[in-house]
Amino acid sequence: MIDRTKELETQSISKLLWMYALPSIVSHIIASVYNIVDRVFLGQYVGALAIAGLAITMPIMNIIHAFGSLVGAGASARMSIILGKKDYNWAEKILGNSMLLTFFFGFLFVTGGYLFMDRILTMFGASADTIAYAREYMDIVLPGMFMTTLSFNLTGLMRATGYPKKSMWIMAGGAVLNIFLDALFIYVLDWGIAGAAWATTISMTCTGILAVWHFLQKSSFIRFRRHAWKPKGYIFRNILMIGLSPFSMNLAASAVVALLNNQLLRYGGDLAVGAYGLVNTFGSLSVMLIFGLCQGMQPIAGYNYGAGHPHRLKSVYTLTMKINVLIGFVGALMALTLPHTLLRLFTKEEELIQIGIPAMRFMMVMFPLVGFTITNSNFFQSIDKPWISIVTSLSRQVLFLAPMIYLIPLLFVDAGGNGLTGVWASMTISDVLGALLAFLLMLSQRHVFKSPES
Repeated sequence: MIDRTKELETQSISKLLWMYALPSIVSHIIASVYNIVDRVFLGQYVGALAIAGLAITMPIMNIIHAFGSLVGAGASARMSIILGKKDYNWAEKILGNSMLLTFFFGFLFVTGGYLFMDRILTMFGASADTIAYAREYMDIVLPGMFMTTLSFNLTGLMRATGYPKKSMWIMAGGAVLNIFLDALFIYVLDWGIAGAAWATTISMTCTGILAVWHFLQKSSFIRFRRHAWKPKGYIFRNILMIGLSPFSMNLAASAVVALLNNQLLRYGGDLAVGAYGLVNTFGSLSVMLIFGLCQGMQPIAGYNYGAGHPHRLKSVYTLTMKINVLIGFVGALMALTLPHTLLRLFTKEEELIQIGIPAMRFMMVMFPLVGFTITNSNFFQSIDKPWISIVTSLSRQVLFLAPMIYLIPLLFVDAGGNGLTGVWASMTISDVLGALLAFLLMLSQRHVFKSPES
């Protein structure tokens, strides 16, 4: 057996971060392409209500992704730590048991989604004009979401076991297929929002199949073996405890988006909900870059934490933080200076663009601080400190944003007395407070960068 992870404690940190982060960043950008391409085609060829209907489905998709991250992020972080300890048998058990958890949660969300579809869509802000679009999309895409969570889980484990480039190419293939199918189904065949759903479902199914095939091959460093499929309670606990942080963050984001959509519907109508969906799509690009770098950091940090190299741990944290804050700054600068141009990429409707311009400026102005907060949350997840990671990741969404989207619109209104400006401003304030709490939590954990004897 050739250990493909030894380089994690011997190569220079900058080279390792580039080696692992680049495929991860590409994979995350590719993942966001699925949503972006759907919105571009729907905005250009279907209309604003279709975009608003798709925006309604975003928190539901985030809930499904939350269960995927509960297993996938937890398994890959734990895998890196165990490989740092050179326990390959345990690593294979993590692979097998993560698949069992994926099957279990996949059955739950597909069944629950169909049973309570209309109730869920209404709860997340669907109106009489948009619910038909949202339901049509979810009816098709829901079964394929199991393959989505499966592919994200296994491509994350591929990165953790030393195959970052292969993981990237598998995700890239799915994205290229999605773009082709979107053009075919929406533009050529005129299937509307159903075409976007079929393109996503087919593409992610192909990606999932390729990821499974990797772990079936005898040449893979860590692969499926019979002993690894036996359920182990302690492995389930290990995976779920670490995965609780991204799971809680995604679940909280979905709940807050439901509240946010209802507030936007109250103060600005369906077009405000659609504008938020468009701005969030652009913001997700910056977030995907940040998350991609964090996932490149994760196997390096986890391995060196498990192997007992605090100086390397500090180096990878510091380098990742500097780059992610820079990414946030560039995203904020683009949003502040080019909002009309960016929104015009997604829609031709000027009314929707005019609503989206102040939304983009408020939502993106503090993105450097968002990069800081996300990096801290992912770092603590990587070194098996789930509760600190959970508090860091939930602070912006639950502690600050949820109450403020109700309070700030009452205090912060535009010239016409409308509270929509206050809804946008609540996001800016929450970014600042979330980063402040993340900074204080980081100060409390500085000892992880020190050698035991120091």
